[in-house]
Amino acid sequence: MNVSGHRLSTIEIESALVAHETVGEAGSAGVSDPVTGQAVVAFVTPSGRADVTPSALRSQVAEAIGPVAKPKHIVVVPDLPKTRSGKIMRRLLAELWEAEQDRRAGRDPRPLGDTTSLQNPWAVDDIADVLAAAELRTA
Repeated sequence: MNVSGHRLSTIEIESALVAHETVGEAGSAGVSDPVTGQAVVAFVTPSGRADVTPSALRSQVAEAIGPVAKPKHIVVVPDLPKTRSGKIMRRLLAELWEAEQDRRAGRDPRPLGDTTSLQNPWAVDDIADVLAAAELRTA
C-alpha cells in the first residue's frame, strides 16, 4: 500500500491489529482515497474477549508502526475470505470495499474477481452485507 507516499506492509498492519486482545484475525488493504491516494481499510474478526473498539485499534497500529499506518476504516466482520491454503484474499477485501463505495455513489460496481479458490465463499457475502449496513465513518 502507498499512503501519502509511505509504503506500508499489509502484514505489518495486520500483525499490529492481532496483537490487540479484541482481534482474532485481521486483513488489510489499500483502497482509493481522494486525499492520500490510498487509505488503509482493516477488516477484523473479534476474538470474543471484549468489544472491538476502532479507536483502540488505530492507537495500537500507530504505536506499533507509526501514525501514517493507522487504518482509516475498520470493519468488524464474522470471517475473512481465505484460499484453501488459509491465506487471506486481500484483493477481495479491497474489491468488496470499492464495490460498496460504487453502490453508495450510484454507480454499478465492477464484478469481483475470481473466487473459485476460496475455502469459505460465504465470507464474501457476509462482508458485503456488513459493508452495506455500516456507516463507514472515517478516523
